[in-house]
Amino acid sequence: MELEDLVSPEGVMAHLKVTCKKQALQELSERAAEVTGLSERAIFETLLERERLGSTGVGQGIAIPHGKLGDLTRIYGLFARLDTPIEFDSVDDQPVDLIFLLLAPETAGADHLKALARISRLLRNPAVVEKLRASDDPAALFSILTEPVTTSAA
Repeated sequence: MELEDLVSPEGVMAHLKVTCKKQALQELSERAAEVTGLSERAIFETLLERERLGSTGVGQGIAIPHGKLGDLTRIYGLFARLDTPIEFDSVDDQPVDLIFLLLAPETAGADHLKALARISRLLRNPAVVEKLRASDDPAALFSILTEPVTTSAA
């Protein structure tokens, strides 16, 4: 599964200005509603429900909020680079400045997990994360997110 199958240029936010986790999830829900055609409220409530189970702040300044919605027909990804890091209840207690939102159909099953694993692998790559933090251009961020993964060190 490639990220270009999940994220579109419209799903990349280069300058998200938020002050807290809830506001970040609201802004992402608003953009996700535009991209997916679903209700912003339904997306936001799904994300909040998932966060109640445990924070999706995975550490190193990265969060991967995700949820399943019955009305989706495919998996969607959105990416946001925050202007200012925010508290996200991350596992390492560090503030978050990179957020990758993943929304999947209720029936996605293993595909949802594969997509989460793919995003997690990408965001564990220090070179990729450094490039994402260094760029504030949506097209450049999209390009970084969707460039083919190389397994060997160049």
